Amino acid sequence: MSSTRLGRRLPWIGAPLLIVVLCTVWEITVRALDVSILILPPPSLIAERLGELVQDPEIWRHAGITASEIIVGFLLAVVLGVLVGVLLGKVAWLEMTVRPIIVLLQVVPKVAFVPLFVIWFGFGMSSKVIIAAMLAFFPIMLNVLLGVKSIDPGHRDVMTALNAGRMQRFTNLDFRSVMPYLLAGMETGIVFAVIGAIVGEYLGGNEGLGYMVVRTLNQLDAPGLFGVVVLLAVLGLVLYGAVFILKRFLIPWHESVYSQQGTVA
Repeated sequence: MSSTRLGRRLPWIGAPLLIVVLCTVWEITVRALDVSILILPPPSLIAERLGELVQDPEIWRHAGITASEIIVGFLLAVVLGVLVGVLLGKVAWLEMTVRPIIVLLQVVPKVAFVPLFVIWFGFGMSSKVIIAAMLAFFPIMLNVLLGVKSIDPGHRDVMTALNAGRMQRFTNLDFRSVMPYLLAGMETGIVFAVIGAIVGEYLGGNEGLGYMVVRTLNQLDAPGLFGVVVLLAVLGLVLYGAVFILKRFLIPWHESVYSQQGTVA
């Protein structure tokens, strides 16, 4: 088998194999040491409980609520991040003015705002959407800002010399320059959006998978807790994969895409 073909197949073989090995070691260890299932249940028991969860219509209702909060918050963060990032990238004096505020908001632990948002917006979906959007906003906005500032002025001069119209300058220069940065920010942002929605449900929610984590914990259902965590991981992986597919669709010409296609395609 050639090294190229092996490189393409390795992620699809290596990752599942590593998971199987880790779960096997985990199973053997907890059973050999007779670890209580309240502390660390074996993978076989988690898988059994997970099977029960996926057959329960209620868990899918909670999963749908969490997914809706993440997607709405993420889309809101994308819209606001693009608008603010482009504005700050185009207006230098405005960027210099608000940069200290941006740095201040970045270093403040945003999870500390969760109880306040719950007080302001209630225990429903609104507070979770805002928390998800807030966490996803900054990586998207900062990447867009960097993308706008990275556009070479010399390229703009060339486009002007060629009498390129506004739409041509946008599609051939601005779009191609900013999109890789935007999508890189979106890849990070979707992860933070998942974290934001889950933390919001965990600290101040009465529905969603984050709430299910709290409920199984209060019921001392450790296998069920791990099962919900697995569902959260799958949901996050699916949403991240959707952003990655969008990246391959919008910027197939970029090195960050075609270099990965050479290894995993």
